[in-house]
Amino acid sequence: MKLLIIGGTGKTGQELIKQGLDRGYSVTAIARKPENIKHSNPNLKVLKGDVLIPESIEKAFQGQDAVLSALGHKRFFIKTNILSKGTKNVIDAMKKHKVKRFICITSLGVNDSRFKLGLYYTLFTIPIILLFYFIDKSKQEKLIINSNLDWTIIRPGQLTNGKKRLNYKHGPFVGSYILTRMISRASVAHFMLNQLEDQTYLRMTPGITN
Repeated sequence: MKLLIIGGTGKTGQELIKQGLDRGYSVTAIARKPENIKHSNPNLKVLKGDVLIPESIEKAFQGQDAVLSALGHKRFFIKTNILSKGTKNVIDAMKKHKVKRFICITSLGVNDSRFKLGLYYTLFTIPIILLFYFIDKSKQEKLIINSNLDWTIIRPGQLTNGKKRLNYKHGPFVGSYILTRMISRASVAHFMLNQLEDQTYLRMTPGITN
């Protein structure tokens, strides 16, 4: 299977690359700074590109079987459309090159999972620190949902750098209105890759936590 990974320089993206290669997939990663992707493998191709510049990424979609997005950024305190605009460009390129399967990570707390990151996020972190980020995530999700792709949107709890665990919880009712549930990036990557051969959550928005 040929995979295209968006956001491969982030910690979740790096896990997607590593675990995708471990599964024997042919992996292509797009990065603004390719040198930040440290993996070396004959089945890995790293291309320079920016999701905000459509012509810089379009060719990477040719011949791919699926696209996995761990797109993110750290511009938390200003209005931004990096996630929504970048995802729109990804969707457009997928349609042009007839790539149907799209698996994207967002977060619990977005759209109909509102409040499910626990009271700390609901009352402080999201409205004070991540407001613009979550507004953009909401727009990002709506673009995916309204596309005609075979999409799955994965909403993790608070991300950690812990080890991969296989006994994580997932599904439409995961999360907590009171406590902040966590999940390692390695576990999220494992779950995302599992969706390539599992139709359970096709066109659904499962949460995932420990």
